[in-house]
Amino acid sequence: MQPFNTFLRSACHATTLLACIAALSTAHAATAADALAGFTAQTGSAAVAARGQEFFTKTHGREWSCASCHGAVPTQTGKHASTGKPISPLAPAFNAERFTDKAKIDKWFRRNCNDVVGRECTASEKADVLSWLMTLKP
Repeated sequence: MQPFNTFLRSACHATTLLACIAALSTAHAATAADALAGFTAQTGSAAVAARGQEFFTKTHGREWSCASCHGAVPTQTGKHASTGKPISPLAPAFNAERFTDKAKIDKWFRRNCNDVVGRECTASEKADVLSWLMTLKP
């Protein structure tokens, strides 16, 4: 009976390890497509790239739009509107590190949406913007 108990303990440890790995993998988006899938899952509807482009380029009752710092087509280095600090290209095809870390995605959407919209963006707005950004190719 001892070998069977050892087997069960090992199986439980393996199952726990797999559950932890699965949880960690969802905590960090591996690609922009993974991040987009997360936002669309939250909304329950498909993202609309044209709506994302419109959101990105227009102001929303505040002084800045997303394009104020990232550029109307964010495929090149942008510049912060007030500090002048350079901002790496936002479109994932032009910057492979964009939208690969969920914590950074959440942080920057929270900060930038507050500057642009005066509130946190909805999952639908994030999905729309990201879907448009993913259409931009070299």
